[in-house]
Amino acid sequence: MKVTFLGTNGWFDTPAGNTVSVLLQSENYDILFDAGNGIAKADRYITQDRPSFLFLSHMHIDHIAGLHTLCKFRFRQGLTVFTKQGTREQLETFVNDPYTVPFSILPFKNEVRELSPGTHNVPFTVTCLPLVHPAPCFGYRVELDGRVIAYCTDTGVCDNAVTLARNADLLITECGLKPGESSPDWPHLNPQDAIGIAKKAHAKRLALVHFGAEVYKTVEERKAVQDEFERLCPGLIAATDGMQVEV
Repeated sequence: MKVTFLGTNGWFDTPAGNTVSVLLQSENYDILFDAGNGIAKADRYITQDRPSFLFLSHMHIDHIAGLHTLCKFRFRQGLTVFTKQGTREQLETFVNDPYTVPFSILPFKNEVRELSPGTHNVPFTVTCLPLVHPAPCFGYRVELDGRVIAYCTDTGVCDNAVTLARNADLLITECGLKPGESSPDWPHLNPQDAIGIAKKAHAKRLALVHFGAEVYKTVEERKAVQDEFERLCPGLIAATDGMQVEV
C-alpha cells in the first residue's frame, strides 16, 4: 500500500506546497483524502482504472478548492465523494455553476454520499468521527489489505482523534502550529500535540501534513520539526508535496 502526499499546506499555496490532499493506493482502490489544490496532481500517480473514493474532512476552502480540477480527470471506474452528514448541499453549491463544472456533467460517473459518525462498508471499512474545529469536521480511519490508515485534520487534541488512530499503521494528522504554540479559539495541533495523539493511540508511524502556510514558510522549517522530534517519535514524517511512503 502506498501513500502519496499531493498537497501538504494548510490555508493557501506557497513555494513549500499546495493545499492539502493525500492519495492512498491499495491493490483495488485509489483513495483520496481532501481536495485542496494538491489533488490536481493526482493524475500523475493513479491509473484511473480502479474505483476511486474521495473523503472530505470539511468545507473550509483549503480542503475543497481543488475540486474545480475534477473535470480534467477520467475516472473510468467512477468516483465516489464522501462528505459529512449535512454538508452535501454546501458541497454541491460549490461544485456547480457559476464557480466550476457541476458534478452532474463531469466526464465520468460520480456520486456524492453523506456519512454519519460511525463505521461503514463503502466497500472497504471506514470509520468517521467528528474532530474539534470551528467548522464541522470529520476524521477518518480506513481499514483494508490488512492495514489501518488514519487521517485527522483539521483538529485540536481530542479523544476521537485517538480513537481513529488506535493501533494505526500510519496516522496522518496536521501540524498547523509551531512547537509549543496553541490556538484555543481556532483549534490546531503543534508537533507535540500530534505526537501525543500518536503515542496515546499506539500508532506505528506518524506523518505531519497541513503545515500552517503562514507559520511554516519553508520546507526547511518542516524538516527542523522532524529533526527535533524524531527521537521522541521514531519514523516521524514531516511530509512534503510529492513524498511517497510505503505502508
